[in-house]
Amino acid sequence: MQPILAIESSCDETAAAVMAPDGTVLAEAVLSQGDHARFGGVVPEIAARAHLAHLPGMVAAVMAEAGIGFDGLAAVAASSGPGLIGGLIVGSGFAKGVAMARGIPFLGINHLEAHALTARLTHKVGFPYLLLLLSGGHCQCVAVEGLGRYRRLGGTIDDAVGEAFDKTAKLLGLGWPGGPALEALAMGGDAARFTLPRPLLGRSGCDFSFSGLKTAVAQVVAGYPAGPLPGQDATDIAAGFQAAVAAVLADRARHAMAMLPEAGALVVAGGVAANGAIRAALQAVADKAGVAFVAPPLRLCGDNAVMVAWAALERLRAGVSDRLDQAPRPRWPLDGVEMRVG
Repeated sequence: MQPILAIESSCDETAAAVMAPDGTVLAEAVLSQGDHARFGGVVPEIAARAHLAHLPGMVAAVMAEAGIGFDGLAAVAASSGPGLIGGLIVGSGFAKGVAMARGIPFLGINHLEAHALTARLTHKVGFPYLLLLLSGGHCQCVAVEGLGRYRRLGGTIDDAVGEAFDKTAKLLGLGWPGGPALEALAMGGDAARFTLPRPLLGRSGCDFSFSGLKTAVAQVVAGYPAGPLPGQDATDIAAGFQAAVAAVLADRARHAMAMLPEAGALVVAGGVAANGAIRAALQAVADKAGVAFVAPPLRLCGDNAVMVAWAALERLRAGVSDRLDQAPRPRWPLDGVEMRVG
């Protein structure tokens, strides 16, 4: 089989990658759109226009780096949901055009499935395993039982964990995206100085809740005069928030492991998986359970096209492809992923 081209455009990262049949990454590129920072969050129309402007040149660049032309591709894949519909239309439309022009298979990849399967590329993890999917839009525990076989064990009942990071960072006067900035600020802070809640800690199941924690931070900040917070106070609040999130995630992971005793690994994926404190807390859970802890390299924690390429490669090996009339969808739960052979 020849290499495959993959495209990711579900939010504000424009990405493309070329992957060899054995999983070797021949070329990859990611462009994080900076225009959204002044708005404090992603503006869908701006994101879609940026994808449209940058994707053709990015694809040309990765193809050149890989040393192949479109006639040397076995297939082309694109994230087709969930996500912002404008960006999904741009990316999947481009991929379908290549597939139609060259007469090669098209694969519309579920963005969450791509995150879920990354550990199989980076660490050769076998099924089944427990996945904690942690990002700005998603927070859930998933039993990954096989390709196309995903069982949701629990999820957030309000805010996603990445959203809570971003909103807390905004309360502390940090820029967007807030997760990396808050983690940097929290270094050296006193996590015990401010009493912050740990929602659902110790409760049965593995659902999440972060709205109350975010509100508690807002109440602490509201107790200060208007204007920037004193430096050490902001540092200690950031450290307390991060410690509370890490404790909640570790607790929920312990409960989820008990719900999936056959799991051979605890896998964390999504943008929040880049947080060092959260990785350390989940590593401790895995060590106590006697299973491997797997977190992707930092470059593969956020949205990227390498994970889309790998998911497409796994599906191609299983004889799966998609019709060119497959419609991108803003909502596409992981347990709704289909396996269409032929």
